[in-house]
Amino acid sequence: MKRFPIYFLLLFSQLAMATTYKASSAQEFKNILSKLKPGDELLIANGNYSNWAVDISTTGTAQRPIIIRATTEGQVVFTGDVNQTLFKLTGAYTILSGISFKDCQLLKGEGSNGVLVELKNSSNCQVRSCSFEYNRAKAQFMPLVIISGNGSANSIENCSFISNIDNQEVQVKITKESCPLLSRIENNLFRDKAKVSWKNGNGGECVQIGQDPVLLGTKEAKSRVTNNHFIRCNGESEVISNKSSGNSYLKNHFENNDGELVMRGGHDCLIADNVFEGGTGGIRVNGTGHIIANNKIKGIKTAIRLMYGMAKGKDEIGFYIAASNCTIKDNQIIDANTGILIGDSKNVDWTGKFDTQRYPSAVVQNVAPFDNQLSGNSFVRTRNKVINNL
Repeated sequence: MKRFPIYFLLLFSQLAMATTYKASSAQEFKNILSKLKPGDELLIANGNYSNWAVDISTTGTAQRPIIIRATTEGQVVFTGDVNQTLFKLTGAYTILSGISFKDCQLLKGEGSNGVLVELKNSSNCQVRSCSFEYNRAKAQFMPLVIISGNGSANSIENCSFISNIDNQEVQVKITKESCPLLSRIENNLFRDKAKVSWKNGNGGECVQIGQDPVLLGTKEAKSRVTNNHFIRCNGESEVISNKSSGNSYLKNHFENNDGELVMRGGHDCLIADNVFEGGTGGIRVNGTGHIIANNKIKGIKTAIRLMYGMAKGKDEIGFYIAASNCTIKDNQIIDANTGILIGDSKNVDWTGKFDTQRYPSAVVQNVAPFDNQLSGNSFVRTRNKVINNL
């Protein structure tokens, strides 16, 4: 008689103990949450929903995560007015999957704002294979999905963000008290985002990692933004806005966007192996210690811009920090007017354009980029390979 190793018997026993539950209302969903154990699934019945607000504190394991998903991917649809968080994940090893958020109106209220999904103080949680379409923020600076608190290793992956209006799509929220670590934004589609209607043109980023370039730019979030597609994303000048340190932007594809991948604040980021095709911008750089390597940038007027700042280094305070000690190597730049511009926004005066009490900074960009290293970059049909505007 064959003998099975003891670990196989334990595995079969654990699988047999996993339970699948089903909910068709917010109250049923809440009643089931306390029952969930590692390996369990909670299915939301197909249909249209609104006015949910559920806190999910479930804890699975790496081998047996808890899965909360649509019964049929794309057939569980949340819509309507949202004035609090629909799904808030606060536990560990929990996956939210296959849910659609369509035509939601995100409202700002006293003490609570409309958010579709937030991962707060969670660890190893995922938002996976969800779709976000035609959702609209009714106030400025409102994200659809937020990673916040002091958790780690959370991810947004294989999701689609299409034709959303006046909002930010994904925000890694960093404050004086909290900084999520090792967040992953991977294999998502961002598409067809119109310019925001807000007067100052801000608040339409697809991905924003950190919010305060002066006070918080040196916080190390160590996020990874990888293998995403950004197509016709015209919400504002920053398709991706980096305002923290130690992040990686790898193997993303940018196509015909009215905006750039922007190192707005923070230091020591890696921007590598991305492809930019058409549109108005490539990579804009402030801060120190960034590595910009092996990117292909085609059909963009100015491919890479190294910016003036109001201050320099990691210790000085400035609304913009001059680009310094950055490595720009082995990039391929094709059909550009200017390949690399060293010294953009020289002597630009920001008087009256930001709060100098909140941001105790000089107001003129008069600190030139310095100690940046360029090597191995190739230029094809590019009128000006490198312009030095120092």
